Amino acid sequence: MTHPRWRDAVTPSPPAALAAAVEAQLDAPDDVTPEAYLDAAERLLAALLKEGCISRENALDLLVADALVTYAFEAASDATPAEIIALGARAMTRIAAFAVPGDS
Repeated sequence: MTHPRWRDAVTPSPPAALAAAVEAQLDAPDDVTPEAYLDAAERLLAALLKEGCISRENALDLLVADALVTYAFEAASDATPAEIIALGARAMTRIAAFAVPGDS
């Protein structure tokens, strides 16, 4: 998926608030690379964890982070299986870096 507006064609379309929040997290909304989505998700998660996101008020933010990671894989849909596996490994490493040692 290389067209900058491919997200507009996703069906079913996400709720307007979620779509707008995803767009707002991207440095460049027309940058459709998997890494751009992972970068945005990582920044959002870092900010949420720094703020102690433990209330229902953060539900949309957490859904946005989830959507950004999902879109990273959708953006990679034209990649080879090996590239998608590598993307999965990078995503897991980046997300796992937020875990607090000893928490389970």
